[in-house]
Amino acid sequence: MGLKGYVTNIAGTVMPADEAISSYHDLWQVEASFRMSKSDLAAQPMSHHTQDAIEAHLTIVFAALAVSREVQTRTGLSIRNVVRQLRPLRSATIAINGTSQTLPPAVPTDQQAILDALNLPDITH
Repeated sequence: MGLKGYVTNIAGTVMPADEAISSYHDLWQVEASFRMSKSDLAAQPMSHHTQDAIEAHLTIVFAALAVSREVQTRTGLSIRNVVRQLRPLRSATIAINGTSQTLPPAVPTDQQAILDALNLPDITH
């Protein structure tokens, strides 16, 4: 049996030691999220030159990550699986002589179950 030490730059008055250790133990979730964001969300390296562009890009990436984590929580499926199943669902809008008609996709039962878990409306109506 050995000892394990934790070092942080957060003052003990801000975050007690037990909370710092607990946060460290949850680090694997952060690491898993970044692996997910790079692969499942098809995140690509970006080259931004201004502070505003960098902050905007990070905001978008973290928003996508938050949405992805919520989708995984609600459906119990990986984001890759959800995207693979829902990507084929397409609607079409036909415009003829100034009149347009939107045709919703036919949603199979399995995919509707995903939409239901996400608390989204039935898109066939």
